[in-house]
Formats: sequence, C-alpha cells, structure tokens
Amino acid sequence: MKKVLMSILVLVSLLALLPGRALAADKSIRVGSKDFTESLIVGEIYALALEDQGYKVDRVSSIASSVIHTSIVNDEIDLYPEYTGTALLSILKLHLETDPQKVYDMVKAEYEKQFKLTWLDYSPASDSQGLVMRKESADKLGIKTISDLQAKAKDVRFASQGEFDQREDGLLGLAQTYGDFAFKSSTIYDNSLKYQVLASNEADLAPAYTTEGQLVNSDQYVVLEDDKAFWPPYNLAPVIRQDFLKDHQDVADIINKLSAKLDTKTMIELNAKVDVDGQDYEDVAKEFYQSLK
Repeated sequence: MKKVLMSILVLVSLLALLPGRALAADKSIRVGSKDFTESLIVGEIYALALEDQGYKVDRVSSIASSVIHTSIVNDEIDLYPEYTGTALLSILKLHLETDPQKVYDMVKAEYEKQFKLTWLDYSPASDSQGLVMRKESADKLGIKTISDLQAKAKDVRFASQGEFDQREDGLLGLAQTYGDFAFKSSTIYDNSLKYQVLASNEADLAPAYTTEGQLVNSDQYVVLEDDKAFWPPYNLAPVIRQDFLKDHQDVADIINKLSAKLDTKTMIELNAKVDVDGQDYEDVAKEFYQSLK
C-alpha cells in the first residue's frame, strides 16, 4: 500500500512539472476598477476577455479613486484601468505635458522605476476635463473653441460647480491661458444637475468630462475644442503589476487588443447606456465585448 501511495505522489509531482500545468493552476487575476461608471465598464470588459482565455477573475470593483493606486502597489489587485493625465499630475506630480505619446512615455517610465508597475498600450479614448455647451447657444453665438468662448463670454451663462472656478486646472488656469472669462452670469449648481440645467435653458455652459454619457446627445450638447491645449490628455490605459505580467505574458496581448477598440465616441456610448438609459454596467460591458468577437 505504501508503494502505491508513493507512486501516486511521484506521478502527481511529475505532472505538476509538465509545461503549462503550474501556470494553469495559477491562472487567476484580480481586476480592479474605480468607483464610477466608465471604470466599472472597462474593468468588466477586461475581466470578460481574460475569462475567455481561461483566467479565473476576481473582480475588485468600486475602489475609491484616491486609493486604487495604493491598492495595486500593495498587491491587493493585479490590473486596473487608469488615465495617463491622472498618473502624470495626481500620482507622479510631474510638469504639465499635452502630447498624448509623451505623457504616456513619461508615466510608463516612472511607474516602472518607482512602483514596479507596467502600463500596457493606451486607448484612443481620452476622458479629459472639458467645457460642454448647449448646441443651440453655441451655434447662435458661433462658439466652437475655448478661444471663441473667451471672446464672447459676455453673452454666455455659466453653470459653475463652485470649486471649478478656483482650481488651477479649472477656470483660474483657463484664464491664465486664454484670458479672463467675463460671463454674463455665473451660478453654482450641483454637478449632478448640470445637464438638466443646460437642457432647461437655465445656463449655456458647464464644466464636463469628455466621455460623459449625456454627450451622446450631440444634437443638444457640444464639447468646446481646447484649441490652446490647456488640459493634458487623459487616455485610458491598463496598469498591471510587473511581477504578475512576468508570469502571465499573454495578458498584455489580450488587454492591448481591447484597448485599441476603445475610443472617445465608444466610451460616450457605453457610459450613456448606463448613466442615461439606466442599464447595468455588467450587461453593457458584456454586450460590447460580445460585439468584438
């Protein structure tokens, strides 16, 4: 009996050494996401693609934006979607740069050096800060760019969020780049109400992010061109732990193929399905992933 048991143990040990056996036993990954719609959708798309390739995915969703970087550094997650501009300014606190490739190269190099994290390919999608205007007002006043807005601010009613007016990456910084904005009026509204305020013609202009779902209504809203490149790019990109990637190199190819499919228009449409139409983000992610097959 002892000889039989010994033979079984030896056989199990040999099987574990066969190519792919150890990897298969360890083919699991922790995919994180931040606590807002876009990050939840993209994190779920990553998860679905990895599951399709045999990975066991532990979804760690709705991590606060302020702590998700710490989460991956502390080995609590392996992968999550981040933004190049966030890494540049909020994490690394480097100088402002507006060229998307330069920003990506800077954050990629610094993350590898400082945190042992790797940035995979960045997406065309950029969720940057912006200014959204009622299309009717923009057309009437002939405003397409922020320079146009500055020149015609006296005719524009601004729906402020209060703190935006005092931020270096808000109205204060814009004024330094474009000149002062002498708006016809400036009224503070809660951010969650801004599209309601614009739709009801109580204001003409509001701060926005460039992939917000409500922007799918292009006949109602237009994002003004940042023609002097005040805001940095916020391209969407996956961040992954170097030690994990070393042992699971196929993940880069799996996720990079997805990133190439995510542009700004696509993200607006996906966000709209959740934030405007009320669909569940998991269903939206699944439908989009299935459409890529």
